[in-house]
Amino acid sequence: MLLKKIMKVTDKRHFEQYKLTPGAGLNLLVQKFDFSQRHYDLTYQTQASAVYSSNIEGNTIDLNSFMNYKQFKTKAKPQKEVQEIEDLISAYNFAQETMLTEQNLLKAHKILSKQFLIASLRGKYRNAKVGVFGQSGLVYLAVEAEHVAAVMKSFFDEISTLLAASLSLEEVFYFAALIHLRFVHIHPFADGNGRAARLLEKWFLAQKLGKLFWNLPSEKYYKDHQADYYNNINLGVNFYELDYNKCLPFLVMLVGCLG
Repeated sequence: MLLKKIMKVTDKRHFEQYKLTPGAGLNLLVQKFDFSQRHYDLTYQTQASAVYSSNIEGNTIDLNSFMNYKQFKTKAKPQKEVQEIEDLISAYNFAQETMLTEQNLLKAHKILSKQFLIASLRGKYRNAKVGVFGQSGLVYLAVEAEHVAAVMKSFFDEISTLLAASLSLEEVFYFAALIHLRFVHIHPFADGNGRAARLLEKWFLAQKLGKLFWNLPSEKYYKDHQADYYNNINLGVNFYELDYNKCLPFLVMLVGCLG
């Protein structure tokens, strides 16, 4: 397996350029972000995060319909899609109470994937090839299944290094977005990779900066800019030909949710 071109999540090669982009005003944006009305009650924003993250993957239930269903028991069909969101909320709740580790990510995936994966594939790395398809056909081929466990071990070793390090606010946002991007490119699960990646990004942010950062509306921002989100993720046709010299447009998107 040739990994010499693969970017580690601890790699700062684009950080100086990142600081010259929207990351340059990050401290002020965080100071201005309205935490005052959110306090420590994560319930509503967690529900919103799960709805928007599910919407990105094709779930048709919008936030208004889901909240009316929750508050007033109105009908929100199809029920399978409602439960898909509920499962993702449960995965967020689990993450908010646990440390970010590889085993806990697998547990979170087991929770969030109940509606779209058979039991034997939930919370486990895939055992088959997986690709990402667009209107024109296959657009990306992920790393081979036999290498996933080793790649994910290295991935989490790198995350552990970041969790133990003293990082600036700009560095935390930079690495959180890079973790998101690398995870999507590894595509370790048979399904649920996008949901898990967005959860993982916020999990890292909150563990480094505090629980209030679970309230960032990153999933809404990605949903509102979905075309750019997918376009910026697309850095190559397969795992071994990814061009991380083009990763900056994706890395700065996380900052956009503060604007």
